[in-house]
Amino acid sequence: MPDVASFAVDDGFAYSVPEGMAVEVGSLVRVPLGGRRVRGWVVAVEEPLRPRLRPVLAVSGNLPVFDAALLGVLRWAALHYVAPLAAVLAKTTPPNLPRGVAPPARRGGERRRARLVVAAEPWGDEVATASLPVLESGRTVMVVAPTIPEAEAMAGALESRLGRGVTAMSSAIGGATVTSGWVEAATVPGSLVVGTREVAAWPMAAPGLAVLAGEGRRGMKDKATPTIHARDLLLRRAAVQRFGVMLLEHVPTAEAVSRAGAVERRNRPWGLVDLVDRRTDPPGTGLVATATAAALRAAGDRRVLLFTHRRTAAQRCVRCRTLRRCGACGAGPGDATVCPRCGAATDACSSCGAKRFEALGAAVPRVLAEVSRIVGGDRIGVAGSGRQFIVATERDLPLLEVDLTVVLDGDGPLMAPSYRAGEDGLRLLARAVAAAGSGRGRRGLIQTADPEHRALVALRDGDPLPFVREDGSRRATLGFPPGGEILVVETVGQVDPAELAAVVGDRAQVHGPAPAPGGWRWLVQGVDLGLARVALRSLVARWREAGVRVRIDADPVDL
Repeated sequence: MPDVASFAVDDGFAYSVPEGMAVEVGSLVRVPLGGRRVRGWVVAVEEPLRPRLRPVLAVSGNLPVFDAALLGVLRWAALHYVAPLAAVLAKTTPPNLPRGVAPPARRGGERRRARLVVAAEPWGDEVATASLPVLESGRTVMVVAPTIPEAEAMAGALESRLGRGVTAMSSAIGGATVTSGWVEAATVPGSLVVGTREVAAWPMAAPGLAVLAGEGRRGMKDKATPTIHARDLLLRRAAVQRFGVMLLEHVPTAEAVSRAGAVERRNRPWGLVDLVDRRTDPPGTGLVATATAAALRAAGDRRVLLFTHRRTAAQRCVRCRTLRRCGACGAGPGDATVCPRCGAATDACSSCGAKRFEALGAAVPRVLAEVSRIVGGDRIGVAGSGRQFIVATERDLPLLEVDLTVVLDGDGPLMAPSYRAGEDGLRLLARAVAAAGSGRGRRGLIQTADPEHRALVALRDGDPLPFVREDGSRRATLGFPPGGEILVVETVGQVDPAELAAVVGDRAQVHGPAPAPGGWRWLVQGVDLGLARVALRSLVARWREAGVRVRIDADPVDL
């Protein structure tokens, strides 16, 4: 399989192996291709020798980068994510040449369904407890975190609890260090690998356990094609290579709940929550509710997180602060004066009739300005400033420890234009509240104009599972994951917009195209898109050969 990211080479090419050269499935080699010398992977070794074959030029390194079992999983990923096989094989290959001594072949363990644990962070003790018996039995443990800081924090926690050196692997560290960690994982049974989503495709000597710490986070999924999700890749690997999978999360995804063999909840995964009803505030109150301002003034010396998020398409009435919804069908129309779903007029508030609305969410400078008038400008700053009152966004959450969390707008994340907005919004709010921990005096304040929202009730009750199951069931009836499959196809360049539907035919439903910057966007939906994926491969190959940029997102997290 030449290292050429094209569907045209997915069947691979046959070469002869010179006498005295040893290759096996997974070997990195150099081969001639079209007048040049390219890297490639051995995906099969056959006998007898075919006539008139060009020879393999060299073997790179002395370790295979995958075995037959892992190759089967990677072939599945190439099909599932509608990607050239070479692009997927590159995910399992270290940046430098792998050198070492491979362990003797060892049979896999028992096939077990994934275990889902809903628990409060930090998860270091949970992971250490699950990993220790696996490591002591001589099997390898892989821990995947969504971001580099969280991978580093997990590595430090496991080093402290297990009494062994642990390095967090990610694309941000040097190639030599990454390759060294890759070689250890591939050759030393009983290794402990901690890293970001890239390590999910690494080979493991005697695989025993894979842990996804934060399985529902966006960092677990590649944005660029192939859009591989670490959870789905590891669940597939576990079924083939026979090892355990543990999923950790504050608010698990509906996909994880539906696929886990056991679901465990560890008490409250976050601290106590109070909902501040913004509908009781007089007009013109501003960003901070009257009750919230009182809580900030009474904070004493406690550290306070003021959490804000980017502005969204959702809006609320300036007068009564009710969320802007269509009075006929209940849809969120954004800033449109006519409902995009049913066509009813939405220029006036359905509650009070006022016609002035404001977008949900607020930028950090606005929060700093408004809150400084309440607590004083010398006490408030951004993350890392060392001030008592910290204004932060989602990217700052893994680094914060506070006593009180104030979410200035709890409605925006729940009103996002996405089929999984409720689940994702609850997860984000739960992470913000969890930064305050639990115990006496520790809590979260959530400002909202919809305190009866099912996700906010789940947040207040401290139990996400009923909401996630209900939301997953609702999505399944509409054909969305976990009850169906979705592919988003995006193009930049000149294409015939009717061609995709013609190629897919009756294999799936095709919605669109919708205009996109420089091209088009389609949604392909069905219970099983296996045949549609196969049909799309030839079309995508033809488009790319014509110079069109194509991105395919399988089971997108943003839609």
